[in-house]
Amino acid sequence: MISPARIVATSPLGSTTTAANFSTSSQQSCVCRVARPFNIAQLTANSTTSSSLTRGFHICTTFFNMNTLVDKYSKSSTASQLDRDVLDVHGKWDASLDLAFPNFDIPGAHNPVSFLRNVTDEASPDYKIKIQHGTTTLAFKFDHGIIVAVDSRATMGNYIGSQTVKKVIEINPYLLGTMAGGAADCSYWERELGRRCRLYELTNKERISVAAASKLLANLVAPYKGMGLSMGTMVTGWDKSGPNLYYVDSDGSRLKGDLFSVGSGSTFAYGVLDSGYRSDLTVEEALELGKRSIYHAAHRDAMSGGSVNLYHIHQDGWTYHGNHDVATLHWEYQESKAKERAASKSS
Repeated sequence: MISPARIVATSPLGSTTTAANFSTSSQQSCVCRVARPFNIAQLTANSTTSSSLTRGFHICTTFFNMNTLVDKYSKSSTASQLDRDVLDVHGKWDASLDLAFPNFDIPGAHNPVSFLRNVTDEASPDYKIKIQHGTTTLAFKFDHGIIVAVDSRATMGNYIGSQTVKKVIEINPYLLGTMAGGAADCSYWERELGRRCRLYELTNKERISVAAASKLLANLVAPYKGMGLSMGTMVTGWDKSGPNLYYVDSDGSRLKGDLFSVGSGSTFAYGVLDSGYRSDLTVEEALELGKRSIYHAAHRDAMSGGSVNLYHIHQDGWTYHGNHDVATLHWEYQESKAKERAASKSS
């Protein structure tokens, strides 16, 4: 005896009918779903029921066959396919925002931030898990564009992890991003921002604006607020509206401004910046101000150091102005101070 499942027809309005009262009106657009087993002999004994079931099976089979054909021969748009490719990589789809967010595993703790503090060097210097952090980055607007200056040191507790970290992400020829905070967080999210900006350009056939890029980064990290991310970044560049500078952090905060310094050495950098900043600086004066600010931060802050990387953003894009070793700068500035003292004494 075959005992298949009872057929329940669901109409577009949500009402359900069993096989016994399956009518033509409810067969117009039905979806078959499994309910509970029934006796096929009892149904075939009733010709009316059998006829209704036959029509129901035919309609539902046609419905499923049409869906199969549509899925087989339909093709999505290029933009939609790109989004689906992102989904395949990251695995989590947010239908409300139509975006794919990376699906990370987080600690099985009620408060991930407290968990990280308890198991890393933030709780005790003796803990073996030491997160790379510590830096000084700055950017400011002036009449001839924007100056970006960063150091290159990464620290793990009291240990210098690297002296050659690249803390500026070159998103495109007109857009830069800086990194401060956790090295892994900053590196991943800014590379992800660069990839999404490139997808935007391919889809829309134009460069993304600085405001849109900064908003995109803020939207990317906002869902992970309170999960222990450590990131303070600046997104800056030149677009149709001119030079623009934004600050974005790991909480999803986004601020527009003319002058920012981020990182453990930013207190010392701000002291030099505030004393020497003017909007009418020449390009050479602005580059020197940025270089000197990072030098003083590296000189006073143990978490900053290495070398100074300088960028100038102008109407034609950004220009890299070299890597300047902090130790070399120290002796140059000391020699300059000695000459100034000697000149003042002689006068």
